[in-house]
Amino acid sequence: MPNEDDITSLQGPVEEINGKLMLRIPLDVGGDRLQDACRGISSIDGNFLCVAIPDWLADDLRLTAGSLVSVDNRSGKFNIHVLNSDPTQ
Repeated sequence: MPNEDDITSLQGPVEEINGKLMLRIPLDVGGDRLQDACRGISSIDGNFLCVAIPDWLADDLRLTAGSLVSVDNRSGKFNIHVLNSDPTQ
């Protein structure tokens, strides 16, 4: 389990790619440090760690394209926290 020094936390928007909601996290700003926490639910595309957001989770968190989220690897898991689910605010 990572200690507090090993926790990476980043913020960014949810994107819609090919009709699916996705997080694209640049590897060079922390995506590389989040990779272990989201193994099995992510892929690497060029310089990005890509995490598809399942429809059920998007509905539960009320996420749409443009929603602002924070992600981290606290407790060794990939965690998503909604900062603003309405991109018009």
